[in-house]
Amino acid sequence: MKPIRTLAPQAYSVYEKATTGLQSPLLLAVRLYWGWQFFQTGFGKLRNIDKVVDFFTNLGIPFPSFNAHMVGTLEFVGGMLLFIGLGSRIIALPLTFNMLVAYITADHEALLSFFSDPGKFYGADPFTFLFASLLILIFGPGKISLDFALSRLLQKRRATLAAGTSPAPAA
Repeated sequence: MKPIRTLAPQAYSVYEKATTGLQSPLLLAVRLYWGWQFFQTGFGKLRNIDKVVDFFTNLGIPFPSFNAHMVGTLEFVGGMLLFIGLGSRIIALPLTFNMLVAYITADHEALLSFFSDPGKFYGADPFTFLFASLLILIFGPGKISLDFALSRLLQKRRATLAAGTSPAPAA
């Protein structure tokens, strides 16, 4: 029988492998759900652009028409890219910035209550969008994404070229 000292590291290793295997499915779920939410939000803004321009004007955002179109397009296109997992980390940066600006302009009180009343901060509309954007920005889209598939394809192509052989023609 093995002593407890050797069983604990083995058990942790099994646990770590099992939970690591959940990273890509979790990132896929985040991308699918929040990519779709960004897409719908952006689409709604673009369909009702006059209301968004008025809202931005009331918030005192400079160039409200330009910014309304820019934000609507960013959320529409960015949501689509997150959903399919293409350019995920790249688009997650402006989406994160967009949500920070949303906090600063539309939910300033919630932003200021980050330490004093955290419930107000994470109860604000931008929170889950911000959190999802940060997750993808920091951890990437996961292995179940076009980004991962394209990176694998490029690695194989580079390896083939480095070996001095030409890649097989596509059928």
